[in-house]
Amino acid sequence: EVQLVESGGGLVQAGGSLRLSCAASGFTFDDYAWAWFRLAPGKEREAVSAIIKSSGRTYYADSVKGRFTISTDHAEDTVYLQMNSLTPEDTAVYYCAADLEGSYYYTFPPLSYDYWGHGTQVTVSS
Repeated sequence: EVQLVESGGGLVQAGGSLRLSCAASGFTFDDYAWAWFRLAPGKEREAVSAIIKSSGRTYYADSVKGRFTISTDHAEDTVYLQMNSLTPEDTAVYYCAADLEGSYYYTFPPLSYDYWGHGTQVTVSS
């Protein structure tokens, strides 16, 4: 059974940092793409960042460029999202997702994902 499990969320003051992790288990693909999304109350889901495992190609939403960094640990099949200079506007539930079917070959960040985590809450206080 494929599972994506996020961790690392929490409460932090504005200007602070958090590091989210998403550990995958249950599949053995040579290559795939990861992504982080976030969903805040009253807002649409936003693709925050994405990375292709093999090439390391990355994507960042304009709202997080220069503040967030996505990375992977190939040995552990884990993707990370380092979030610095957090603001209250970053408050949301953050989800990781995996594109195993190769949607990223056609568009990047991928438009479709095969598996999602359950999310981790990030709250930034002012």
